[in-house]
Amino acid sequence: MAAIHNNQTTTPTNLCFLSSYFHTLSKTPERLRKRVLATWTPDQEINQMRLRSGADMKRKLTWYDLIALGIGGMLGVGVFVTTGPVAKDKAGPAVLVSYIIAGISALFSSLCYTEFSIQIPVAGGAFSYLRVTFGEFVGYFAGANILMEYVLSNAAVARSFTEYLCTAFGQEDPNAWRVEVDGLLKGYNMMDFPAVALIVLLTLCLCRSTKESSMLNIIMTIFHVVFFGFIIVSGICYGKTENLIQPEGLAPNGVKGVIDGAAIVYFSYIGYDSVSTMAEEIRNPSKSLPLGIVGSVLIVSVVYCLMALSLCMMVPYNKISSSASFSVAFQNIGWKWASNIVGAGASLGIVASLLVAMLGQARYLCVIGRARLVPSWFAKVHPKTGTPVNATIFLGFCQASIALFTELSIVLEMISIGTLLVFYLVANALIYHRYTIKTNNPPIYTIGFLLILSSASIGFSISWNFTHLQKWGLPVFGGVVIATTAIFQHLMPFSGSLDRPDHEWQVPFMPWPAALSIFLNVFLMATLRKLSYERFGVWTCLITLVYMLYGVHSAYQGEEMETVGDDMRAHCPNSNGEQPKVDIQVL
Repeated sequence: MAAIHNNQTTTPTNLCFLSSYFHTLSKTPERLRKRVLATWTPDQEINQMRLRSGADMKRKLTWYDLIALGIGGMLGVGVFVTTGPVAKDKAGPAVLVSYIIAGISALFSSLCYTEFSIQIPVAGGAFSYLRVTFGEFVGYFAGANILMEYVLSNAAVARSFTEYLCTAFGQEDPNAWRVEVDGLLKGYNMMDFPAVALIVLLTLCLCRSTKESSMLNIIMTIFHVVFFGFIIVSGICYGKTENLIQPEGLAPNGVKGVIDGAAIVYFSYIGYDSVSTMAEEIRNPSKSLPLGIVGSVLIVSVVYCLMALSLCMMVPYNKISSSASFSVAFQNIGWKWASNIVGAGASLGIVASLLVAMLGQARYLCVIGRARLVPSWFAKVHPKTGTPVNATIFLGFCQASIALFTELSIVLEMISIGTLLVFYLVANALIYHRYTIKTNNPPIYTIGFLLILSSASIGFSISWNFTHLQKWGLPVFGGVVIATTAIFQHLMPFSGSLDRPDHEWQVPFMPWPAALSIFLNVFLMATLRKLSYERFGVWTCLITLVYMLYGVHSAYQGEEMETVGDDMRAHCPNSNGEQPKVDIQVL
C-alpha cells in the first residue's frame, strides 16, 4: 500500500514540475530580451560573483609560477601533437614559418587577455571579459567554446601521451598499448586506457591543491626545457640542411600550405589563456600577469620555431611520421636510444601541458556556474583545498570518455576554430571596453569601426582563397584594414590612461595590437576546412539550445527575480545576514 501511495504522490509532482517548466519556456522571448545583453561591472565580477562559490581560491601563485604554467601548458601540446602532421601534410619544412605566423597572432591576443585579466582578476577568463563588455550570451558563447576546446584538446593530448610512452619503452607501433574494438567506426575503434589513467591521476592531483600542482609543474617544466635543448641541439647539429629544400622545396604546398598550417598549429598556443584563469590565485596580479602571459608566449614561440627546424633538418618532410614525430625522426637517423629518451621526455611534457590545461578548464566552468548559466553545483570551491573540485571532476570525466575512443585527427581542426573565434571576440571586447565603456564615447562609432574591420578582414581572407580575386581584393581589403584603424585611432579620444591607477598595465599602441589580432584570427579561421565549420555549427546550435532551455531561465530567476527580495532585505535584514545584490546593468 505504501508503494502505491508513493507512486500516486510522485505522479502529480512530476506533472506539476513539467507544467511549471513549460510555463517557464513560454516566457523565453521576454527573458531573452532582458538577459542576452545583461552585463556586470568589473567590481561586481570581482567581489559579488566570487561569494557564490562558498569559499575563496587561495592566493599562492607568483609571476614565476605563471611563466612555468604558461610554458608547461603550451610546450607539450604544440610540438608533440601538431608539428609532425602539419609539416607532412600542409607546410613542409616551412612549418617554422607557420609557427611564426601563429605566434604573432597569439602574442597580439595575449596582450588583450593581459589587460583584461588585470582589470578583472577573476577565474573566468574570456567568459568574464566578454560578459562584462558584450553581455551574458556572448560571454556564455565564448565560455562554452573555450570549454569545448579544453576538453577536446586535453583528450587529444592524452592520446599522444600513450604514443610517446610506447616509444619510450621501445615499441615502434604507436598503437601498441591501445585496444582495437571490432564493430566501432574507424577513428573511434582504438581504446586508449593509458590516456584515461593519466587524466584520472591528474584530476585527483588538481582536486588537492593549486600550489602543489604548480610546484609539480615547475619541476616537470625544468626537466622539460633541458630535454628540449637536447632535441634542438641534436637536430640542428646532426641534421642536414638539404632536408629543408628536398624533395620539393621549402614550401611544397606554397604560401597557402604555410597559412593553412598556421591555423592548425595555433592550437599549440592555447595554454596561455589558462594562465589568465589563475588571476584569483595570484598574489600580485598587476605585476605577475603581464610577465606570466606575455613572457610565456614569447619563450614558447622561440622554442617552437627551433623545434620545428630541428625536426625538418633530421628528416625530409615527406618522411615525417604523423604520430610520435620526434621519436620516429631519431629512429630514422639511427639514434634509437635517443628515440626512447624523446619518448620519455615528450610524455613528461604532455603531462605538464595537461596539468595546466585542466587547471584552466575547471576555473572556466566554476565561474560559468557562478553566473548560474550551468548548475551552481559547478561553482563550489572546496573550503580546505581552495579548488573547484566539482568542476574539476566533471570535466575530467568528460575528457577521459573522449580520450578513450576518439583519434587526434578528428578533433584538431575543431579545436582551432573555437580558439580563434574566442580570441577574436576578446580583441573586439578590448577595443569596445577601452573606447566606449571607459571613456563614455558614443558606442555607434566603435561598433562601426569593429564591423568595418571585421568585414574587411573577411574580404581579405576570401580574396586570399580565390586566385581570381587576389589581384584586386588583397590590396583593397588590406588597405581598408590599415586606413580604418589609423582613422579610428586619430579621431576617437581615449582618456583611460589619465584616470587609471599607476600600477595598472595596459596594451600599448592601441588600437593596433587588438585590430591586428582581429585581422589575423579572421584570416586563420578562413583557412580551415568546411568540415570544421560544419562541426562547429552543430556545437553552436547545441549550446544555444542549452542556453534557451536552461541558462537564460536559471540566470533570470537567480538575478532578476531575487532583486525583489534584495530590496526587501535592504529594509528588513534577516537573521542570516545575507548581502543584497547589486542590480544588473543592461547595455
